[in-house]
Amino acid sequence: MADVVIRAEGLSKNYSLGEFRAGYGTLRDALAASLRRGGHRRPHHREEIWALDGVSFELRRGEVLGLIGGNGAGKSTLLKVLTRIVAPARGTATIRGRVGSLLEVGTGFHPELTGRENVYLNGAILGMRRREIASKFDEIVEFSGVEQFIDTPVKRYSSGMYVRLAFSVAAHLEPEILLVDEVLAVGDAEFQRRCLGRMETLGESGRTVIFVSHNMQTVAQLCDRAILLDHGRVVRDGDSGEVVAQYLQSGLGSGSSREWADVGAPGDDLVRLRGARVVGPDGSVLDAVDVRAPVGIEIAFRVLRHGQAMRPKFKLVDRRGDVAFNAWDTHSRWDDPVEPGVYVSTAWIPGNLLNEGLYSVDVAVCSVDAPKLHHHFQERSALAFHVQDPGLGDTARGAYTGQWRGVVRPLLEWTLVEQER
Repeated sequence: MADVVIRAEGLSKNYSLGEFRAGYGTLRDALAASLRRGGHRRPHHREEIWALDGVSFELRRGEVLGLIGGNGAGKSTLLKVLTRIVAPARGTATIRGRVGSLLEVGTGFHPELTGRENVYLNGAILGMRRREIASKFDEIVEFSGVEQFIDTPVKRYSSGMYVRLAFSVAAHLEPEILLVDEVLAVGDAEFQRRCLGRMETLGESGRTVIFVSHNMQTVAQLCDRAILLDHGRVVRDGDSGEVVAQYLQSGLGSGSSREWADVGAPGDDLVRLRGARVVGPDGSVLDAVDVRAPVGIEIAFRVLRHGQAMRPKFKLVDRRGDVAFNAWDTHSRWDDPVEPGVYVSTAWIPGNLLNEGLYSVDVAVCSVDAPKLHHHFQERSALAFHVQDPGLGDTARGAYTGQWRGVVRPLLEWTLVEQER
């Protein structure tokens, strides 16, 4: 279609592991190799890995796509194939438009040249005319924050200064397609915030961005869409919040909905766990939760016999393992012994309370055995869900694009009294 600017079809790329043996070499190389093997020839074994294995996707003009996955998933290899740094073993990639890329710190920079000279050199590599570079030069330097060192050879720059200037060139010379690898992690928090804002501006202006990052908050906020890669294959392609949630939950080993059979379910001779879910107001199961909306923690359990009073309970834990809070149902309906049957209890966490990030949920049913609690069952990390901020300015974060610290981030009501003018 006309608005498809990147089309990848069956992209695959393989590499050989082990010692590379060329068909030629020097006498020194031959003697060294002979000494290493004690004068005996050893059979040469080469292992092959596939960094990409049948990757296919389409990207339309103006989309901002996040590539996520663990180390070695194939994210950087995919960018290198798209920028024609490496050739695929199989498959094709079609790109329509001028491409700017920032794949490594100082990409396209010459260490002996000054920052000023490298701006022009890098701009020329990106296909810009000298007049076009000159018109953007002051803006590039101001954004990078290296004005004082612009006439210093970049070999004397720190890695942070390198990436600030490199990103500034790539972003301000306005390529139609921008490919960015995880180089922004080198910059400080203020620069990362400015970079995030710049890429949002690029996306809103109709330019296409592919962004590789291990910062899941940034991917969920910046990208319309995300692709999860694992061992070179596409695991999921879809809404960024949902894909990020699946990736984080897979690392935790929990999902947003679980069920247990009656036989072997957590519990005792009085009550057993049947299921647990993370739900929205309409009852649908949620992997990713809008920070502004209420979210329900649903616990289903079977009471096997008439016995004693009990209450459903859950514990919310953030990704660092810190307890956000414990909560249980204090309603008087649980004051008396519970009749046998199946019960589904849902606790509602209000919107604009939790901070962004991944949360896990321990679910339980307890009785009070003063001064302690008696757990009839307690399933740790039974559920997991991801809270995301859409970045529209109507949350507790307002127009700030960075990450607030803390487990909770409530939207509070503020009052103001002006006493003097």
